[in-house]
Amino acid sequence: MLQNNSGLPDQVWCAIPVFNNRSTVRDVVSGCRAILKNVVVVDDGSADADVTSLLSGLDVVVLQHEKNHGKGQAILTAARYVESQGGVFMITIDADGQHYPRDIEQFVPLLQEHDATILIGSRNFHADNVPNSSKFGRRFANFWLRVETGVIIDDCQSGFRAYPVKYLNRMIFKGSHYDLEAEVLAKAVWAGLRLRTVPIDVRYPRPEDRMSSFRPFLDNMRLTLIHSMLVGRRLLPLPHKKLVADEQKRDTSLLRHPGVFLKKLLREQATPGGLAFSAAVGTFIAVLPLLFVHTVVILYVSVRLNLNKIVAVNVQHLAMPPFVPALCIEVGHYLKHGRWLTNLSFETVFEQFSDRLLEWFLGSLIIAPIGALVVGVVTYTSAMLIKKLGDLNAS
Repeated sequence: MLQNNSGLPDQVWCAIPVFNNRSTVRDVVSGCRAILKNVVVVDDGSADADVTSLLSGLDVVVLQHEKNHGKGQAILTAARYVESQGGVFMITIDADGQHYPRDIEQFVPLLQEHDATILIGSRNFHADNVPNSSKFGRRFANFWLRVETGVIIDDCQSGFRAYPVKYLNRMIFKGSHYDLEAEVLAKAVWAGLRLRTVPIDVRYPRPEDRMSSFRPFLDNMRLTLIHSMLVGRRLLPLPHKKLVADEQKRDTSLLRHPGVFLKKLLREQATPGGLAFSAAVGTFIAVLPLLFVHTVVILYVSVRLNLNKIVAVNVQHLAMPPFVPALCIEVGHYLKHGRWLTNLSFETVFEQFSDRLLEWFLGSLIIAPIGALVVGVVTYTSAMLIKKLGDLNAS
């Protein structure tokens, strides 16, 4: 067990959400109890065993949900209990045996450095049997967190985390399952908290022995909805409630430091994926009939979603008149009337402007996503080729 360091370990609790983990939960809980004296287990409606009986003799607290409410709700139940007991930090670890309790020792020394920080265990994916779905999910989560907050973290999907409970309990969440773990990181950054990663090991059983409560269709749908909600909220020009005051940021304004400002613009979202997404968003907006305000709208969205502004703004030239607006009008006319507009000209556009504007809008609903997809794929492919050539030259 960790030695008392100015009372910190006494203020650190381990929280373990449990749902049908009969075969692994006791080993996980006993491993955590060997390191920290304060351990709370939340039985989220398990049907495979009596969790309280299963953990008898381990000197841990067991809280129970009568029915399954989701991992997110189990985490919040634990956080409220930990704060009520005077706890300051809560380290969450999965009950399925994927994580090693010994890695708790990597978290505790860092907790005293800044109390408004969420520590996230960055999994070592060089381990055996790591599923491709986990690798993709990690990249997916990392990408959307960067869009929503501008923060770069190398493993947003890890459930092995340390939360400061006084801040966690003062945030409001929509998600209650795995989606809460995505939502909490974005909202924590908006509230002024820091994110920091800690290297951890991970264990994945062979595919035939693997058991998970993650339901691919339903939980991926929940994740998609929560990220859509977070992006939508990010686009609103409304301030976020701050739980922690922002620290003074380095002045990189255009007028005082033009060189630093330009370098910052060039570097932001400079990965192939980031460039592709920036190009796709810029193309999508450029196709819409936003008369005379495309650049303003693209800049606004780029700032809010932390896109590469240079790419997003300049890619709009691909949708300049007359070709793309004319294509949208033709498609919109066909959708509205079931036939193509054969006499599309400068005169017919401006003499019947209201009709053409509606058709432009209708057509853009088809052309914009197609154009965004094509430009995004081309940008990603080009960026990957340039990156590979650069890596070859460097080697």
